[in-house]
Parts: sequence; structure tokens; C-alpha cells
Amino acid sequence: MTEKVVLAYSGGLDTSAAIPWLKEHYGMDVIALTIDVGNERDFTQIRDKALRVGAVKAVVIDARKEFIEDYVWKTLAAGAIYENEYPLATAIGRPLIAKLLVDVALAEGATAIAHGCTGKGNDQVRFDVATAALAPHLKVIAPAREWGMTRLQTIEYAKKFNIPLPVTAKNPYSVDENLWGRSCECGILEDPWVEPPVDAFAWTREVKDTPEKPAYVTIGFKQGIPVTLNNRRMDGVTLVSTLNEIAGAHGIGRIDHIENRLVGIKSRETYEAPAAVVLLKAHDALETMTLAKDQARFKAKVAQEYADLVYNGLWFSAHKSDLDAYIQNTQKYVTGTVRLKLERGCFRVVGRKSPYSLYSHGLATYETGDTFDATAAVGFIKLWGLPVRTQARAQTLKK
Repeated sequence: MTEKVVLAYSGGLDTSAAIPWLKEHYGMDVIALTIDVGNERDFTQIRDKALRVGAVKAVVIDARKEFIEDYVWKTLAAGAIYENEYPLATAIGRPLIAKLLVDVALAEGATAIAHGCTGKGNDQVRFDVATAALAPHLKVIAPAREWGMTRLQTIEYAKKFNIPLPVTAKNPYSVDENLWGRSCECGILEDPWVEPPVDAFAWTREVKDTPEKPAYVTIGFKQGIPVTLNNRRMDGVTLVSTLNEIAGAHGIGRIDHIENRLVGIKSRETYEAPAAVVLLKAHDALETMTLAKDQARFKAKVAQEYADLVYNGLWFSAHKSDLDAYIQNTQKYVTGTVRLKLERGCFRVVGRKSPYSLYSHGLATYETGDTFDATAAVGFIKLWGLPVRTQARAQTLKK
């Protein structure tokens, strides 16, 4: 019986070329699996293309709800941003895709899964390590890592099998999209001195084309999870999609970053993440109001650790599960509303409120109603400065 392999199929150049390549080099029947994580594509067309190119079966799974609720919201609660720039859109989509690849492989009796990652990227690590964690007996095949073809050679290989090409030599971008963000790389973008051309962006307007009048948005959170947008209750998929449109129309969410990849090279990456950057900022603003100083400072360290392990493909690790437990506990009182102003490619928090706020007007005000006991400051300062005073007398003043 011919062995089966489940291929993560996007309909793009590499995964389309992978179907005949897997048949040619491994003699395996290819089951194409396409996952909807907010890619906004014609999935019927993609499924038909997979069958036309040579897949024995093509499966499409709508995973948008699972993606937002089980992956995006955890990353948002953590406040995870890789290298203070990247909201981890692709990085958190990969473990979900790997999980579904494994699920389908087990259901179909396949002996392997395959993906379209190259040997230079991070995604190969994410797919391979996630599969090892979930089903270590499955073989992982990465055609683009094995075949050693350049971009143009891959295009020529695809032409031999009459594969319709979404990529040409004149438009060689490699694009990945999900609800949390869009990445665009390759081509002219590989020169870090060159400003990304207009056609590298799809979700965000040029600043000159944004409305002159600013927009205000209010985001309501319940225990760290966004539940309302502009006072309307929404499910996660609708909320993120709507906010992507609103913020993108105001030119918000473009990221141009020199990124340290896990495999040891630096890469120029361009991203669009309108909803992600706004929600991360809003969530952080609410935490500054509801977490104590020590909680907030320690959680910032956890956020960096969390971002690194997610970026590095360790979503299904025990370490991440441990951090999830801590983060979930920090979100018990992260409930409230944040108001933001969006204007000409920029945004900022302009208001926040919470029933669990640690901000006390009576303690903070300098006006009538001040409840702070200023007389206690003298004794506090004396004790706080005691080590400094002691060291000065014993050492500094004796020089």
C-alpha cells in the first residue's frame, strides 16, 4: 500500500511545487490540508488547485475560532512581543497548523506530515518540534529544505507541471497571513537599506491616504480577554477582523524589523498587524492600572521569556504550560475599558478605567480630597536612605 503524507498546503509556490515533488521523490500519496486562520482566501479554489496539481485528497479546516481563543488570546495575555517589535502572528499560527496536520495524519493513517518551509527560516523548527511533541512517530518532510532550488528555479519546476503561479520573477514576495498579522519578505525587501515599496503592504494605508480626522476606539476586557469593541460585544474573530480594518485604515500596524532568527541569521522582516499592536497596547495599559508594581515588573520578564519560546517553536513545551498558568493567574483582575486615539499612522492610549483599578484619586491628587499622609514621608525617607547614609559615612567621606 502506498504511504500517505499530509501536506500543509497554502496554494502558494512552494507547497504547490511540493505535491509533484513528494510524489516524484518519495512515491507518496499527498493529502493537502489547508487551514483557515484568517487568510481571507478562496479556499474552494485552493482545494481545487491541490487536486488539479496531484493531491489525492484536499481538506480545508476553518480554525479561526480556535486560533483566536486558544493561541492569540494566550499570547496577548502574556504581552508577548518578540524583540519588542514582532507580535508573533506567524509564530503562533504554526503550532495550530502542526496540531491539525497531526490530527489529520492520524485520522488518515498517514506516516508523515510535510510543510513548505525552507532551511533558513523559523517555521521549519516550529513544525518539526511541534510534531515531535504531539506525534513523535510521524516523519516530517520539508521539500523546500531538501530540494535546494532557488526561488526562480522553483518557479521553473512548477511550470513543468503546469502549476498556476501566484508568484512571478517580477513579484517575488513571500507572504503569510492570519488574523493576527501579515508578513511579507523576499525580493527587494532583502536589502535592509531599501524602503519597503507600497506593494509590499496590503492591510494598512499610506499615511498620506489616511483620514485627516482621528478615530477613537474603546476596547473592553474581561480577565485579560477583549470582549467588546466600541461598546459592542463581539466574538474574538469578529473583534480582531474589525479592528484590523479600523486601525489599518489609519495607517497603523506597519513593522519594519531586522530580526534575529532562531537558526542564527539576521533577517529583514516586514509585518502588518493593526489589531495586534492596538490590542497589545490597550492590554498593557489596563495591566498598569490593575497589577501591582512588582507583579507588572516580573510579568514583563515573563513576557519576554514567553515571546522567545513561542518564536522558537516551543508552544507545546512544559515550560510554556507552566508560564501559561502564571499568566492566567495575573489576569484575574485585568478587567475594564481602554480608549485609544488613532491618527495618521500613530495611536496612543487616552483613557482607561477598571472596577479593580489600583489607581486611587484620593491618594494621587494634589487638590481637595487628598487622603495621602504626607507626614509619613519623613520617616520613610529616613529609613529608605539609611544604607546610603551609612555607606557615605563609613567609606565615601573617609577618602
